[in-house]
Amino acid sequence: MPYLDHAATTPMRPEAIAVLTEALREAGNPSSLHASGRAARRRVEEARESCAARLGARASEVIFTGGGTEGDNLAVKGIYWARRAEDPRRRRVLVSAVEHHAVLDTAEWLRDHEGAELVVLGVDASGRVAPEELRAAIGDDPDSVALVSVMLANNEVGTVNPVRELAAIAAGHGIPVHTDAVQAVGVLEVDFAALGVAALTCSAHKIGGPVGAGALLLRRDTACTPVLHGGGQEREVRSGTLATAAILGFVRALELAVAERETHAGELARLRALLLTAVRAAVPDAVVNGPEHGGLPGIAHVTFPGCRGDTLLAALDARGIECSTGSACTAGVSRPSHVLLAMGADAEAARGCLRFSLGYTSTDADVTALGAVLGEAVTGARGRGVPSLRRRKTDRVKEMS
Repeated sequence: MPYLDHAATTPMRPEAIAVLTEALREAGNPSSLHASGRAARRRVEEARESCAARLGARASEVIFTGGGTEGDNLAVKGIYWARRAEDPRRRRVLVSAVEHHAVLDTAEWLRDHEGAELVVLGVDASGRVAPEELRAAIGDDPDSVALVSVMLANNEVGTVNPVRELAAIAAGHGIPVHTDAVQAVGVLEVDFAALGVAALTCSAHKIGGPVGAGALLLRRDTACTPVLHGGGQEREVRSGTLATAAILGFVRALELAVAERETHAGELARLRALLLTAVRAAVPDAVVNGPEHGGLPGIAHVTFPGCRGDTLLAALDARGIECSTGSACTAGVSRPSHVLLAMGADAEAARGCLRFSLGYTSTDADVTALGAVLGEAVTGARGRGVPSLRRRKTDRVKEMS
């Protein structure tokens, strides 16, 4: 079955599975002082050093987490709390309008429960945060800003943000920047030190590692109040018994992803171009969202006019093609993509999207299979129509009669 949803999760790499399963056979809590515990600690620390080397960080800056959502929550909440404790004026949290919900919902929670003032940074038509937008948001009151969070690369449309430049602007005012790099690792060069950010989130299962593992890179001079309390592991920032096997599987996948990055990114770009050619041949009025070039090479986000994304998703799924919609669904109710709305799309267009995302297992055959059934699937989905459009047509008929 053609799998075109790698941005959601990528199949585990065989090498990562081998490392993880071997580690699962070993006993030992990395915090224990006996021989098994010391052996587990050694493996974790070796993995930490490897992770740091691949991401341009120091080993002491690597905090292992349970994945991207935890890392985003820890960074945004923890830095906000620490900065506000140092200076009560620091209540403004600046986040881009196209962030993953792990950041957006966290910032909204701080607004609703912790007295934060949420400032949403606008984006251009491609989903990019311009440096001028950040300068204007900081304005003449930088002392009130607790932190800035702008993702390195967008998970829906693949837009890459100028994070290094944004971080430099914030640094001029002593403001820490967090970036969600979950989609960037393995396809873009990610260098923590060079980016100049205070915190960076990454996740294992986007690069062929296990679900439930990841890392938050946190600069040593950045205060971060813990969300979890307990044993004081991970610099007393993230308590909890370290998942040795998952960490080792994560870091093995990271080593492979970074080593293969240039070749892998080139192959993804080739496949994406092939996929867009197939989409346009099957559906000439399809609209590609986000940057045509210069974004993430493995993401193609497309609007199909006259379709509901969830309807088209089901039609493709019935034909053996797995992808995702450009909208979030809660309790079965489709909502327009907040990313497309921020980019200026209208609500109907933001509901009629699909995201095709490629990964290390993707092949030309996957793209060919999509092209073979897409036209038929879109025709069928358009036959079912978009509910609001059908209502408008019905209203017009009633008016004419």
